[in-house]
Amino acid sequence: MEPSLQHPPQPPPPPPPRSATILGKYQLTRLLGRGSFAKVYQARSLIDGATVAVKIIDKSKTVDAAMEPRIIREIDAMRRLHHHPNILRIQEVMATKTKIHLVVEFAAGGELFSKISRRGRLPEATARRYFQQLVSALRFCHRNGVAHRDLKPQNLLLDADGNLKVSDFGLSALPEHHQDGLLHTACGTPAYTAPEILRRSGGYDGSKADAWSCGLILYVLLAGHLPFDDSNIPAMCKKISRRDYRFPECISKPARFVIHKLLDPNPETRMSVEGLFGNAWFKKSLRVEAEERVFGWDVYGKGYEGKGSSVNAFDIISMSSGLDLRGLFETTSNRREKMFTSSAKVEVVEEKVKEVGGVLGFKVEIGKKNSAIGLVKGKVALVFEMFEIVPAQLLLVAFTVVEGGLEFEEHHWGDWKDALQDLVLSWHNNES
Repeated sequence: MEPSLQHPPQPPPPPPPRSATILGKYQLTRLLGRGSFAKVYQARSLIDGATVAVKIIDKSKTVDAAMEPRIIREIDAMRRLHHHPNILRIQEVMATKTKIHLVVEFAAGGELFSKISRRGRLPEATARRYFQQLVSALRFCHRNGVAHRDLKPQNLLLDADGNLKVSDFGLSALPEHHQDGLLHTACGTPAYTAPEILRRSGGYDGSKADAWSCGLILYVLLAGHLPFDDSNIPAMCKKISRRDYRFPECISKPARFVIHKLLDPNPETRMSVEGLFGNAWFKKSLRVEAEERVFGWDVYGKGYEGKGSSVNAFDIISMSSGLDLRGLFETTSNRREKMFTSSAKVEVVEEKVKEVGGVLGFKVEIGKKNSAIGLVKGKVALVFEMFEIVPAQLLLVAFTVVEGGLEFEEHHWGDWKDALQDLVLSWHNNES
């Protein structure tokens, strides 16, 4: 089993050499965990002195065909979800020929699992607060098409202020992984995995599977132990199907109701993550943090509003080569991304892109949100997106070659660049 992003050392390992730095940007200070292909360090930024966690992945040990997509999935999920205050925030990804460095915020409080192990069951008010933060993060994930699929206390971290951070998205399912709205890959930790996944009897709803895991986590927070014995999987499945578990007297009736509805072996009648927001016990003392509304994005899923999208600095970075996943592995898809800034209005750029696409023989399709425009010609597929950096003054235009990258470079890029040049203030990503 690979390490979560921050495993508290038992016992504390020796610190790395004082000279251990990553690309001249981060000073490694303490080893936090290790696995068969990765090590996780606490580190200090040499730029601003901030404390971060760095997961160093050894490419030579990730030859396994199953590991490459898992690493890319973890990075891709985190970069899509970084806005939410209860999801561990990715800050930077750097790659060399032999290593991948995943830099994330440092969760100084360690794993929630360690806290439960030390203290046993938690007071109901404390457990509810952690549970509310977990459910808030998951609703954000689900509304963005991401199912976590490996929820357990070991993957829930705490920051210095005691706020929960969901981590370890290596087994997550992104929107493009769904087939007919369902998932088909069995994964996760058996003790926290939904019965429909353990049965392997067909497709399943990832959000409903996450809801089951939430029920188990809430039980553990309030009881200090699991409701089902996971030493024998078939026996555990029988207990699950019969709802064969007992509540300690310390768990209140309203909390028992929530757990009972979440630990429903039938996903069709199981309470959903969305449904929790209508439950009185869950809503008690529920706080909406100020950070939960970032640059026009409501973490409860209302999405971007208005024409074009407002973005912050990380959004811009995440579209640049600093988080370009195609370079992490030689076998990664040849998606290519180009960006330019413009002082033109969103509507003007949209019309120009459609006009140029039509002249060059591309079929044009307009997206329903984010001012996205899709264009297809033969084996080449492009997606244009417009982002307002300064409303009505500065626009960032990003277009990704999602299919046919080599053909686009050889036969189409020059025509597109010439046709768009009158809109361009400057090209980015070294595209000149």
